[in-house]
Amino acid sequence: MASSLPLASSLLRATVETLRRQAPFSDMAETDLEWAAERLSLAYFPRDAALVEADGQPPACLFIVKQGVVEGEAPDARGVRLLQLTDGEMFPLGALLAGRAAANRYVAAADTFCYRLPAADFHALLGRSRVFGDFCTRRIASLLEQSQRAVQSEYALALDDENRFSRPVRSLIRRAPVAVAAETPLAEALAIVNAARVGSVVVSDPQGRPLGILTLKDVLQRVTLAGVPLSTAISGVMTRDPAMLEATATVTDALLVMARQGVHHLPVTDGGRLVGVVSEKDVFALRRLSMEGITGAIARAEDPAALPALARDIGALARNLLAQGMNAENLTAILSSLNDKLTQRVIELEMRVAPLPAVQWCWLALGSEGRMEQTLATDQDNALIYRAATENERATLLAFAERVNHRLAACGFPLCKGGIMASNPKWCQSLDDWRATFAGWIHRGDAPALLHAAVFFDFRPLHGAKELGDELRSWLNASARENRLFLRHMAENALANRPPLGLVRDFVVASGGTEAHTLDLKLNGITPFVDAARVLGLYAGVNASGTAARLRGAGAAWRLAPAEVEAWVAAFHFIQLLRLRRQHAAQTTGEPVDNRIDPERLNALDRRILKEAFRQARKLQAVMERYFEF
Repeated sequence: MASSLPLASSLLRATVETLRRQAPFSDMAETDLEWAAERLSLAYFPRDAALVEADGQPPACLFIVKQGVVEGEAPDARGVRLLQLTDGEMFPLGALLAGRAAANRYVAAADTFCYRLPAADFHALLGRSRVFGDFCTRRIASLLEQSQRAVQSEYALALDDENRFSRPVRSLIRRAPVAVAAETPLAEALAIVNAARVGSVVVSDPQGRPLGILTLKDVLQRVTLAGVPLSTAISGVMTRDPAMLEATATVTDALLVMARQGVHHLPVTDGGRLVGVVSEKDVFALRRLSMEGITGAIARAEDPAALPALARDIGALARNLLAQGMNAENLTAILSSLNDKLTQRVIELEMRVAPLPAVQWCWLALGSEGRMEQTLATDQDNALIYRAATENERATLLAFAERVNHRLAACGFPLCKGGIMASNPKWCQSLDDWRATFAGWIHRGDAPALLHAAVFFDFRPLHGAKELGDELRSWLNASARENRLFLRHMAENALANRPPLGLVRDFVVASGGTEAHTLDLKLNGITPFVDAARVLGLYAGVNASGTAARLRGAGAAWRLAPAEVEAWVAAFHFIQLLRLRRQHAAQTTGEPVDNRIDPERLNALDRRILKEAFRQARKLQAVMERYFEF
């Protein structure tokens, strides 16, 4: 049984100072923190004592670990330890917020002292302190925001660069938009553009809603070279239904649209009406690098020998974005989009080397590229699919694929050591053969089949007849969903890779050799999320290949709590962020780039978030276990 003592007045200041060492107390107002400290009691729990039972009763108080270790275990006979809590951590937050019983049983793993805050005071503090309330309802997201701020400080950003990517895109608008009506002659529209010294003109309807856009780059191709008379109405040459953003969207949203759609000017609307135009030049002041410069140079490249330098520019831009505090979800999406453009240009240039057969074919991105989750160091995983071809036509496609693979290797994407590349005859197949290959893996469900599924089922059409990839995706989703035994095998395989949380120490790390005291952020951190998302996404029939999209799609299909799903997504992206920072540091110092870190070298905040991220991985795996009834 626990013994409990109220805090004496003389101890209040010491209690406040103790709490201030940890989030969220470190950011709370002094008055709110003192109010909470006055209502705390201190309790001692000997080893193996139960602090909270999963007995159907809502918890009576919030616990804050002052000293010692508390473990959460599954409330069944197996007594599986799911999590470990140490100094400054709180529990059971979910049960207190929802007014329900705790899902886990909490036990002292050593002699432990905890502060206790009565449930009524906990709820009062939620309303009193915005910082405390935000942390409790968005725990991992709140911690991530603190980490992002720390990264920005670490990289010593200039004041005007801070928070650049979270600003509303409206903040970039510097002038009234240049817009004309659809019937305006080209001569008049171009004169307006010239007088305004801008790079584009928006075509809008009488209510101010954008109908199209014409950029100076478009004029060269669509007007000058095409010999279109300047008396022609601008509606005849404009880009119809252009990509647009609402004024409340963020600068990051603008970057993603530009990267994914290959555009450099975005009309900005407010309630559907045009309020301005944002160009990539407005977004960036990133020294010598910009997405416009890189994408333009890729598009203009006529010599494959110029592409490796552009690949290095992509990496440098990504490192700049990382230093400016961009989050991992958007950074990996932008990096993958730019790598897509580079790969597409390699393919286009190699198509000129020798004529290709007149058959439908499509280049497939696999693995992290297929999921659009590439980091600063990645090798090749790709394949090729075609509708039907003779042996000679297939041989021509294989020779083409080999040229592309070697060009990509020259750009810094190493050849896959396992041979998972389009130039491998095993992975250059017709649509019917790919279906048969996938069907064989689904039917077998053995270790080699599961290993292949982990790479190939993340495919994404990249270049060519993309409908082939779409047909294969639709067939795969239907086939996998109908074969619950195969999905169960995939789930069992995924569950064999448990997040490296320790019972004695915070993390399970390598014990010897050059990898001593480190853990692998890719294998032990990212992979549990990726594997679980793949299984749940296939089971839910989600067409997306990305991890976050699969989790969100499965969550929506099964009506999982959005906050729970977003916690998984946030945890996944934090580990991705650590990988990116590790790779950036290695590239900066000239060290070999890998995914291993020593968690003891992380700052206290990042160690705490990493621990929480691994807990979220365990929670995700627990959900997967329930769906397949292990």
